[in-house]
Amino acid sequence: MADSPGRRRRRLIVVVAAFAALLAIFGTVSPAYADPDTDDEGATATLREKLETSAKAYYDLRAQLTASQKRQSEIQTKLREAQLSLARLTTDVDAIAGARYKGAQLGVLNGLFTGEGDPQTLLSGAAVADYMVWRDDEHLRMYREARDEGKKQQDLLDAEVAIQSKALQELDKQKRDAEKALASVGGMVTAGYNGPVPEAQPAPRNADGSWPRESATVPDPTSGAKITPRMYHALIEAQLAGFTRYTHCWRTQSWGEHPKGRACDFSAAKDGFGGTAAGDDKNYGSRLASWGVKNAEALGVMYVIWFRQIWMPGVGWRSYSGCCDPSSRHENHVHISML
Repeated sequence: MADSPGRRRRRLIVVVAAFAALLAIFGTVSPAYADPDTDDEGATATLREKLETSAKAYYDLRAQLTASQKRQSEIQTKLREAQLSLARLTTDVDAIAGARYKGAQLGVLNGLFTGEGDPQTLLSGAAVADYMVWRDDEHLRMYREARDEGKKQQDLLDAEVAIQSKALQELDKQKRDAEKALASVGGMVTAGYNGPVPEAQPAPRNADGSWPRESATVPDPTSGAKITPRMYHALIEAQLAGFTRYTHCWRTQSWGEHPKGRACDFSAAKDGFGGTAAGDDKNYGSRLASWGVKNAEALGVMYVIWFRQIWMPGVGWRSYSGCCDPSSRHENHVHISML
């Protein structure tokens, strides 16, 4: 019997409903919107190199500064101890000098030579005098050591202050260099995105506080290729913080961090890259950008780009132009690059 138009419509509705149910169970195979073909990060390769150099120098100088400040704190503790010891010993040395000036110890020795007084008493006095000489010499030795230790610690403290002063000057220079480089893509100070977000678990560092050099050796769960351990750590920390929307990290292109496994694009929309983010999608991107900034030092973030703005360590948020679609302008995804 031939199907009537009404029966065909009902059958079509059943098929569509079944397909929708399967999608709900298994999820979509691909993002609702295609990934950007490339992510030039709104700039040139030359600017990219300058930004990387600046960020690396910033973190290296910050590590030197932090290490110097730690040493300074330890030196200051030792210096205070040496100064207190010197103050106490100065009182003892003054007493010793006064006693010797008055001849208190010589009186005992003089009695031994002249025969005046009871011999037993004089011998006991001699033993006491001998002890006093030893004690006084010991105090003088301790006084000299405390004085020398104080000078040593003061010299070390002065050296650390000099190291910190130089590091601060270099940090200021790096900031100015980065600002000059960013001038070609906007570079004006912006309000940026900063708000309360979860703290990330720090990524491993070298013993001196610097970031180890890494290559792409860890499987990338977003592409099937490989990313660096530090990028993978940041990706997992972002997911643990609740940023679980569509993300794509490794990608083939001629330059930039993506082919090095050192960058991820975090979509503002749930299912993939689309048009300009708005409403909840934009709020999601802004929270993610804030999270990247707050945890930059812990994770080794080189820079964050979101909604025509870029954040760099030591520089802060700056305007950052791109052309000529929402992806190039980073209006639909947060780009995070790692050292």
